[in-house]
Amino acid sequence: MGDFPGVAVITGAARGIGAAIVTGFAESGCRRIAITDILETELADLRKSLLARVNPQDDPEGLTILALPGDITSESFIEEFITAAKTRFGRIDYLVNIAGVGKPYRRSVEVEVQEFDFINNVNYRAAWLCSRAALRIMTAQEPLASPGNNEGWTRPAQRGSVVNIASQLGLVSRPGASAYCASKAAVIGMTKADAIDYSKDSIRVNCVCPGVVETEMTTLSGVVREGLKESVNIAPMGRMGHVREIADCVLFLSSYKASFVQGHAMVVDGGYIIN
Repeated sequence: MGDFPGVAVITGAARGIGAAIVTGFAESGCRRIAITDILETELADLRKSLLARVNPQDDPEGLTILALPGDITSESFIEEFITAAKTRFGRIDYLVNIAGVGKPYRRSVEVEVQEFDFINNVNYRAAWLCSRAALRIMTAQEPLASPGNNEGWTRPAQRGSVVNIASQLGLVSRPGASAYCASKAAVIGMTKADAIDYSKDSIRVNCVCPGVVETEMTTLSGVVREGLKESVNIAPMGRMGHVREIADCVLFLSSYKASFVQGHAMVVDGGYIIN
């Protein structure tokens, strides 16, 4: 039995951090995974490449991936996606809310209401909607026994784990990003509140707060990379993070190894916020 005997559900999965998280689950023994993203072609490509690599013989007991493209700002789509995952796999054990959008780098008076709403709808509201839909299922399902033990001691069973992706800018702010910073601070606040509410149901809720990570978004152009140079240099480690470094932290928080970690905002930023 691997580290992840249950069912993983990941939003924003098609590329970047999301794709690294899906890959990490598959490589760590999770055999039932549901993924979504608005990027339909990239989502299908990820599914195809992972199945070819992890389950090339199409073993029915091997890796199975349900890929359903859609817009997670739509409540009806979220309900459809979460219901499809439950119908296909019977339960949901690890939810990772990764889908997010960047920041316009303008002061509040220069940001249109539509931009503000879009940032918050994707970064915060969608995570809340996905969590709400998955938590309904988690609270009603039987706990999943921990696959790990240590000298006869076994960790408590859990009904589920939720990991939200926030940001270092949910804890500290920077100029020109009020809507983005607020949306990520909201994710951290939601994480802590849900952790309190669902502890009695044996469900853990945590979040990861990445710093500047090397993705398609941050390396889109030399102008973008140059604009991020100051933020990168503030961090004592002086470099961008790698998507797999973020994925490793998400996998830890999702796993039985983090069985006593609850309501935590894990900062993975090369030291940015301490400097």
